[in-house]
Amino acid sequence: MTHRPYNFSAGPATLPEPVLRQAAEEMLDWHGSGMGVMEMSHRGKEFVSIYEQAESTLRELLSVPAHFRILFMQGGGLGENAIVPMNLSRGGMVDIVVTGAWSQKSLQEAQRYADAKPAASNAADGHTSLPPASSWALRDAASYVHICSNETIHGVEMAALPDLAALGSRAPLVVDCSSHVLSRAIDWSRVGVAFAGAQKNIGPAGLTLVFVRDDLLGRALPICPSAFDYSIVAAHQSMYNTPPTYGIYMAGLVFQWVKAQGGVAEMDRRASEKAALLYGCLDSSGGFYRTRVDHSARSRMNVPFFLADESLNEAFLAGAREAGLLQLKGHKSVGGMRASLYNAMPLDGVQALVGYMQDFARRHG
Repeated sequence: MTHRPYNFSAGPATLPEPVLRQAAEEMLDWHGSGMGVMEMSHRGKEFVSIYEQAESTLRELLSVPAHFRILFMQGGGLGENAIVPMNLSRGGMVDIVVTGAWSQKSLQEAQRYADAKPAASNAADGHTSLPPASSWALRDAASYVHICSNETIHGVEMAALPDLAALGSRAPLVVDCSSHVLSRAIDWSRVGVAFAGAQKNIGPAGLTLVFVRDDLLGRALPICPSAFDYSIVAAHQSMYNTPPTYGIYMAGLVFQWVKAQGGVAEMDRRASEKAALLYGCLDSSGGFYRTRVDHSARSRMNVPFFLADESLNEAFLAGAREAGLLQLKGHKSVGGMRASLYNAMPLDGVQALVGYMQDFARRHG
C-alpha cells in the first residue's frame, strides 16, 4: 500500500494528511519559538496569534456575520446539550425537533433545565426521514427551537435550515451542526446559535465551536457555570479559562487547508460527488447492500448501510481492514456498516471503498 489507510470513522475522524505532517514538523518548535503549541501559555503572544488566525479564517470560510461571536469551548456536543438550555431557556419552554439519536439526547438533557418537548419526531420510522417543517408543533412561548442538521448515527441530513419566521415562530434557531460543519454554507439569517464538536470535520476531540448571535448573550440561568456562560466566554475572547489550545491550533491548520482547497464551496462540491458515488453503489447492488434512509434525507457525511445477509458482516469488515479501509462498523445502536465521508476523506478513498464493496458483492452474492 502506497498511501495511509482510509479511515471512515465517524469521530474522532480522519484529518487531512498535510495538516498532520505540518503538526508533526511543528511539534517540538512552533515557528522558531522554542516551544511546542502544547507547551505554550494560552495568554502568550505566540498562542494568541494562533487563536486569532484560527478565528479569522473560520469567520471568513463560513461568512460569519460581525454580530455573531465565535467561541472556542470544551464539552463537546453532549456538553452543549446542557450549556445551550442553561444559556437560552430561562427555565421556560424549549422546542426540539427529534430526527435521530443526537437530537433525542438534546431533548433529554434540555428537560433537566427547561420545559423541553419534541416539536416533531421521526422515531416512528426509525429516524430514516425528516418531518416536514410545516408539520412542526412550535409553541409561541418557546425560548428557542433546537435541531440537529446532520444526524451522525442515523445518517439523516437537512439540506437547508428551516425558516422559523416563515413558520410563524419568533424563537431563535439552535443548530447542532457537528458532523457537517464546513461542508456547506450556513444561512446565518436563520440562526441564533450554532455549535459543533470539532472531532468529526475539524480536528481532534476536546474543542467545541459555538457561534452565538450578540442579542442572545447575557441570558444564562444562575446555575450556569461561569466557564459555560456564553456572555462571559465572549467577553474574555474564549480565554476565561484555559481553552483547548492544541485543538484550536489543529483546527486552525484545518481551516487553512480548507481555504487552500477552495473553501466551503469546494467542500460542498466534493461532498456531493463522494456521496453520489457511494449511494450509487448501494442503489445499484441489486439488494446486496441496503440503506434505510429516505432518499430526500440522505446524509452526505455519514452513510449507514447494511448487508442483506448480515452473517457476512464480519467477513466484510475483515476484508475491508485488509484492503486498508478502516472503521466501517456501524454504531452499536443501529448495527450494520457506516462510512463517514468528511471533508478530509479524499475521493480516492471513496473509490477504493466502492471498488471493494463491488468486489465483495461479486464474490459473495
